[in-house]
Amino acid sequence: MELYDAMSTQRAVRRLRPDPVPQDVLDRVLRAATWAPTGGNHQSWRIIAVRDAALKQSLEDLYRPHWQSYIPGYEAHLQKMSPNAAAQSRRALDAGTYLATHMHEAPVICVFVFNPSHITFTDAGLDRQSVVGGGSIYPAVQNLLLAARNEGLGCVLTTLLCMEEAKVKTLLDIPHDWFTAAHVPLGYPVGGGHGPISRRDTGHMVYNNQFGNQFGNLGGASSA
Repeated sequence: MELYDAMSTQRAVRRLRPDPVPQDVLDRVLRAATWAPTGGNHQSWRIIAVRDAALKQSLEDLYRPHWQSYIPGYEAHLQKMSPNAAAQSRRALDAGTYLATHMHEAPVICVFVFNPSHITFTDAGLDRQSVVGGGSIYPAVQNLLLAARNEGLGCVLTTLLCMEEAKVKTLLDIPHDWFTAAHVPLGYPVGGGHGPISRRDTGHMVYNNQFGNQFGNLGGASSA
């Protein structure tokens, strides 16, 4: 696909068919993940491609209670939205519930793990949650998502299973110094899957020179 077309139509696809993903297709998607940049080019992440039926069912069993506990808050949020926005969010909620009860059917669950010993957490000493280390992990996740889009596969980045990290590490025999960052169910979509996405535009998301200054407002001199 043309890159911008892929990015502007890459939806979170939570309804996946159990049809197997051909090995050559899976190889290309996983290869794309390895092209992502990382700090120092250390590539301190790995993917565990979970295809065993029993392991996938166990991951779903760990995931489902966390999704179910998430639903009441989501439902309360829907009550505050406009009818059109609520209808769209309702569809996303229903799709999330479908995933929580059908995750085991996904042909592959890609579990991203990382070793922090070769990741520089430049924000570790700040008085807030450290997030910078994710810059050496999540670009690989996004590469995989875009490659899946290119191959006609559906997928979604999930993190609820990180709340069950100890059990996931035991289940997948993950070494003690490696940790979980994302879980991506991967397969062919039920129905259309991808399509135009709804996001805030650059006028809302991008500032010019200083926080809050609209990008289109070039009132001050800019450095060359």
